[in-house]
Amino acid sequence: MKKAIAVISLALAACFIYTALYCAYKTTPSVTEANALSSAQSMITIETNSRRILYSQNPHQRLPEASTTKIATAITVLENVKDLDKKHLIPKQAVGVEGSSIYLGYDEELSVRDLLYGLMLQSGNDCAVALAIITAGSVEKFASLMNETAVKAGAKNTNFVNPHGLHDDNHYTTAYDLAMITAYAMHNETFRQIVSTKVYKTPWKGRDYDRVIINKNKILSTFEGGDGVKTGYTKRAGRCLVSSATRNGMQIICVVLNDGPMFEDCRFLMQKAFDEYSPVTVLEGGKKAGEIEIENCRKGSVAVGSKEDIVLPLTEKERQTLKITLSPDANLPKAPIKNRIRLGTIKISASNRLLFETELYNIEEAEPLSLYDYLKEFAEKWNG
Repeated sequence: MKKAIAVISLALAACFIYTALYCAYKTTPSVTEANALSSAQSMITIETNSRRILYSQNPHQRLPEASTTKIATAITVLENVKDLDKKHLIPKQAVGVEGSSIYLGYDEELSVRDLLYGLMLQSGNDCAVALAIITAGSVEKFASLMNETAVKAGAKNTNFVNPHGLHDDNHYTTAYDLAMITAYAMHNETFRQIVSTKVYKTPWKGRDYDRVIINKNKILSTFEGGDGVKTGYTKRAGRCLVSSATRNGMQIICVVLNDGPMFEDCRFLMQKAFDEYSPVTVLEGGKKAGEIEIENCRKGSVAVGSKEDIVLPLTEKERQTLKITLSPDANLPKAPIKNRIRLGTIKISASNRLLFETELYNIEEAEPLSLYDYLKEFAEKWNG
């Protein structure tokens, strides 16, 4: 009897343990079970060229972004320094900066290019300060340049006060802004080359071996097509990651802020984007998309279209319901009109949802009515 009670007790205990584990598992749902796409406090996934938002969660929430700040630092340097290979004496303010470092020395000389690799691969805060002072003369002046760059890139809720991302209450961005800044930076060839590099070596003064700088971004080696861009972490910001990958002519950028499983979430989101979307050339730049009427125009109307190719990431369903609408401005100029003048907007929608909007231009000149045209028109009216 005791033996039977013991067996029952063990069975009940096993059931209890199994039930507890099962419940624990079920109360910790996966991303998809929770009807969310990531564990991030804020997230956005976009296609680089069109900047179309594919997925997002709280994309406009202002948050600290830690070392992902350095994306803005790098592109600001690249746009303001002409000679990347000129060597500079490391400023004393850059030696011993807290946090991530490549251990710059007082009497050391490095090129801006070397410092950029130290900044983006090993997340050197010392490199960030050195680059700021070399570029603008001070951290404060450089932060102003960073903010100008952010606005130019399309950021709306960003304020930088330092080049490295160490916490400051007045230093913040949003997932949306960070995606726009990254998309802007990715159009710079040197930036793309730096952030896609896994290992970089440069001579190390006073040592008989090179300084080896290793990229902290695991996306480069764990995701097909991974080609950037920057990790970040502080206690206040949490784990942050801006990742990118290119497949079949389409580049995806994913931003996650304050996200424990940041690499896992970015891989999931980028794979989802590649599975669901593919690039489609909706309009060819300089090709006729339609015509709009122009007053005093000899032909009565002028051919219009976009300046550049419009390539959008679309799902299969969106391809089937794609619609292009030409919306002329209310007050159009009269002929003559030279080529490539803005005349309105092009709106591209699918499933009754606006996907993309860009400027509408004439792709041919609008010639004015001649004296002969006026006389002919007068004669036709007179005879009619």
